[in-house]
Amino acid sequence: MTAVDLRATAAGLPQAWSSRALGRVGATSVKVLRMDELPVQEESHATDEALLVLDGRLELEVGGTPVSVRAGELYVVPAGAAHTVRPGSHGTLVIMESADG
Repeated sequence: MTAVDLRATAAGLPQAWSSRALGRVGATSVKVLRMDELPVQEESHATDEALLVLDGRLELEVGGTPVSVRAGELYVVPAGAAHTVRPGSHGTLVIMESADG
């Protein structure tokens, strides 16, 4: 595999919050996406989900608690935790999640 320009890949996606799978590490899928200001519906997963903000900011609500994740920060949403994206998110996000999640 060659190096991937994550920001350019995210910028080239047809719409915000539409992820592109980059590869797998064991059972973990690695994806990149472009965030925008709009909220995203609540969801939960059977496994932990790691969210790495490359640039911008991710505004979440996890289990009813607001969480702000800044550029260069990683947040792990625990398995089963209901979470939603709040308005105000923007930038590039890398998601690492189990294919079973």
